[in-house]
Amino acid sequence: MRRFIPFLSSAPVVSVLRLQGIIASGGPGRLNDAGLAPLIERAFRKGRPAAVALSINSPGGSAAQSSLIAARIRRLSDERKIPVLAFVEDVAASGGYWLATAADEIHADENSIVGSIGVISAGFGLHELIARHGIERRVYTAGRSKSMLDPFRPEQDEDVARLRRLQDQIHDAFIAQVKRRRGDRLADDPELFTGEIWVGEKAREVGLIDGIGHLVPAIKARFGDKVRLNRYQQRRPFFGRLAGAAAASVAASIEERAAYARFGL
Repeated sequence: MRRFIPFLSSAPVVSVLRLQGIIASGGPGRLNDAGLAPLIERAFRKGRPAAVALSINSPGGSAAQSSLIAARIRRLSDERKIPVLAFVEDVAASGGYWLATAADEIHADENSIVGSIGVISAGFGLHELIARHGIERRVYTAGRSKSMLDPFRPEQDEDVARLRRLQDQIHDAFIAQVKRRRGDRLADDPELFTGEIWVGEKAREVGLIDGIGHLVPAIKARFGDKVRLNRYQQRRPFFGRLAGAAAASVAASIEERAAYARFGL
């Protein structure tokens, strides 16, 4: 009843939005704009929050989805005049760091990995393997560039050059996002946008984070010990949990482990 009595002040509310996992348009447990949109909306609108805290643990993924999620957070923050604070757990790298830039302040553990401001594309070349087994690859296209980087055909220099042009455009957009959001806090470090990563205090020194700190004590220090935390995070569908041992879930798990392993996690 306390909150309905006008002359008694109620405890402030902070929404905690958990962003954990690979950023991708589909797949079990993936972070993407379509899946997160309802959670982000509730985090900003429910309970008149004094702030929204992002709890981030992501090695990255899709640049487009990272941009869409971060843009949605910023739009709601600006519209509702609600500050956003980010707290990094194990890692906020690549697209994971793009998500962190949606915050007005970024905090991390002294062992958190931050950065990797770059673009990566990986694949396999299988043309020699299928040739050894007497398999002939047949591809028919209308358009000279339609069969770019086919893993079953020898790599073409022009395909690699085209891919690098695409990567450069995405990299430029990533750099622009970081500069726009971090501004004068960024150090003049030549390694900043090379894909390099930093840990804890070193990340603060180059301006990628604002300080070392953990979510609960930092929120209590700012809003008081009586602050209420409303937590929001994605949940796997019921049938998805039942099918946890299915091939798709196993493949997704392997992919996620590989993504975290790039950072020694």
